[in-house]
Amino acid sequence: MKYRMVRVACVLLALTAAGCLSPRADSVPVHTYRLTLGPDRPEDRPVDINGPILQVGTPLAEQGYETTRMVYLKRPYELEHYAVNQWADTPARMFASLMLRALGRTGSWRAVVPLPGSIRGDFRLESYGFTLQQEFMQDPSRVRVTVHAQLVDVKESRVVGTRSFEMVENAPSEDAYGGVLAANRAIAALLDDMASWLRECVRHSPECSR
Repeated sequence: MKYRMVRVACVLLALTAAGCLSPRADSVPVHTYRLTLGPDRPEDRPVDINGPILQVGTPLAEQGYETTRMVYLKRPYELEHYAVNQWADTPARMFASLMLRALGRTGSWRAVVPLPGSIRGDFRLESYGFTLQQEFMQDPSRVRVTVHAQLVDVKESRVVGTRSFEMVENAPSEDAYGGVLAANRAIAALLDDMASWLRECVRHSPECSR
């Protein structure tokens, strides 16, 4: 019996080395996508050299969304995932990178820096409850992006303002790629809203607290 098991193990090892047990060449490829602001964004505004420095942390994703798998819903509350389509990174981490780029282009800040980091900021942007999902509960399907944000005055250790953001975009096609296109539009629009809100907060406008 022992000799037979050793012989079987040797055969399996030989087959593996020959590539006979490798995945099928005709298996369906996995498609990987990223979030981006797109090429048609407004030009960068001049930096305000006397402006404050903004620290930006990575958003905390809502439970069930801390994954590179692409989430979709066919009925409320039930999260499903595409089998051969995925994000290049978790949407929350990609969103953090886009926040840095988008807010840095507005000209409202002397610098926009990531957290953690060695540069001390005047304000800190914290966000949580991030979700990104494609919804097939209507026709056409649509992508919904949500995040809750609060701006903190670092020197005074106080919350300047809080706000919940939500953006919905219809998908141009009923598949994962249509969801990607809609997600990128939704993210860009949401970041425009967030940039405007932050400007109002720094100006101590009542609009900051709505």
